[in-house]
Amino acid sequence: MKAFLGVGCLWAGLALAQSPHPTTYCNPMDIAYRYNFEQLNDSISYRSGADPVIVNHSGTYYLFLTLAGGYWQSKDLGHWTFITPSRWPFEGVVAPAAISVRDTLYLLQSTDAQRPILFSTAPETGRMEFYNRWLPALPRVVPYMIGAWDPAFFYDEDRDEWYLYWGSSNDLPLFGIRLDKRKNLAYTGDPVPLLELHPDEHGWERFGYDHRDTIRPFKEGAWMTKYRGKYYLQYSGPGTEYNVYANATYVGDAPLGPFRYAPYNPISYKPGGFMTGVGHGNTFQDHYGNYWNTGTPWIAVNWNFERRIAMFPAGFDADDELYVNTRFGDFPHYLPTKKWTTSDELFTGWMLLSYRKPCTASSTLDTMQASRVTDENPRTFWVAQHNREGEWLQLDLQREMEVRAVQVNYTDYRSNLYSNDSNVVYTQFRLSHSRDGRTWQPLADLTHDRRDRPNAYVELEQPVRTRYLRYEHVYVGSPHLAISDFRVFGYRTPDRRKPPKIPTRFMAIRDQDARNVFVSWKAVPGVVGYNIRWGIASDKLYQAYQIFADQPTQKEIRALNIGQAYYFAIEAFDENGVSSLSEVVHVP
Repeated sequence: MKAFLGVGCLWAGLALAQSPHPTTYCNPMDIAYRYNFEQLNDSISYRSGADPVIVNHSGTYYLFLTLAGGYWQSKDLGHWTFITPSRWPFEGVVAPAAISVRDTLYLLQSTDAQRPILFSTAPETGRMEFYNRWLPALPRVVPYMIGAWDPAFFYDEDRDEWYLYWGSSNDLPLFGIRLDKRKNLAYTGDPVPLLELHPDEHGWERFGYDHRDTIRPFKEGAWMTKYRGKYYLQYSGPGTEYNVYANATYVGDAPLGPFRYAPYNPISYKPGGFMTGVGHGNTFQDHYGNYWNTGTPWIAVNWNFERRIAMFPAGFDADDELYVNTRFGDFPHYLPTKKWTTSDELFTGWMLLSYRKPCTASSTLDTMQASRVTDENPRTFWVAQHNREGEWLQLDLQREMEVRAVQVNYTDYRSNLYSNDSNVVYTQFRLSHSRDGRTWQPLADLTHDRRDRPNAYVELEQPVRTRYLRYEHVYVGSPHLAISDFRVFGYRTPDRRKPPKIPTRFMAIRDQDARNVFVSWKAVPGVVGYNIRWGIASDKLYQAYQIFADQPTQKEIRALNIGQAYYFAIEAFDENGVSSLSEVVHVP
């Protein structure tokens, strides 16, 4: 360890490989997640983010989250700066409604009482004003409904009409109502019930891990998108606590319906991989007209509602069907710089190099071993014996590979922080690499960065050919140094990049309960994992369930809609790339 620290003294004179102008991002989004006191859980605090809304306003993106004490701004969707507003709802914002109309950004918190709408014509300054002092109590369609919880604004430019959608319940429907712009967006008429869940027909709406619980599911996260004259009323379910949290849509010809269930639901679904659960977000367009969908992945270390946020390329296909591309959704993707032809263009192709690779550490607290940082599970983690500068992790890729990016994911193990004071809450570390395990070169230096980056993503300016990577700790605000995953991306043999073989003997057999299907395949030697893909047509395989190769070569998918035929296929991936799809199997 002393020899390694001695090398660290030479960093100032050596060139770093990290990119000063990153062109990629990796989910979960690399932002300063705020310490969240919604639930202290036996005095343990944690950083969290949930229920994102990204608004494209006057050439700048603004990101609003649950209980953040402010919001973020970005010019490119990759570099986010936190803004502390001049005025903020007294209790904090939960699952906010935000919208940009002409030169004004509007904001409404979730509320079960009467609350104001805020607005800003200069949100980059943090200046917020009252648009109205409070919305009146909702017309009492149900006895105890006063305010709108989980609200979403919608402005129909063609009609010059305003609407509000809301709801978060496992017994009440989602509602919508028209707003009167002439009366400071006061309610007009009675709330209209718009949709319910039907888990007896829609397998993905069942609660629990892999939809295996009988608890009545929750519907929430309303959002409206208008496309080619159709209204896409989006919602999330069956609950944020598990890997199957998803977004879906109903489609109508008018802002308040009637709406019909889209047979290709859910639209955003990611039950497998590192970041799972992608419900409760919004759909927005970037500067180039591309669509994106945001969501709330599941962490659940300190509390079941501990979460992060993610964004995925989205769009409408030739049949006006809304889809979200979550395939390899927690691998690096390019930030948008133009209008794309297909959302697959944004996937960098950089593959996961660190899965189950051996890892050693400077020290270990109790049984929380370093091997946990390469298992692609955010709910397992390494904890150092001390939170002090010089603690380290060392990863062996087991051969020289081409490294393109690294992601360091922290865990708030037994945290006691009750403040988001930037003088206390920040992360600092160094990354280095070696081809032989003895001579080390700098890779990235975040020791002068005072940001909090609990999911720090580091893109390299140039690829680096190396075998060993090392994390050297400098500072984290919480009392323990805990890291859940040390993820490395690139290629195993960039000069001889052969994709893996196509999985064979792929079968998909629908259960007697038509909400379920059993898939199986023959293992492909040497691969890292597989993507089971499916959809309602052979060229619409929008859904994906990622399975690692050390798991069984069979899986029950419990997310189908009764009465809908499907098509299934599978692909393998390794450290060089992705195989071609298997033969597509029709599942009537």
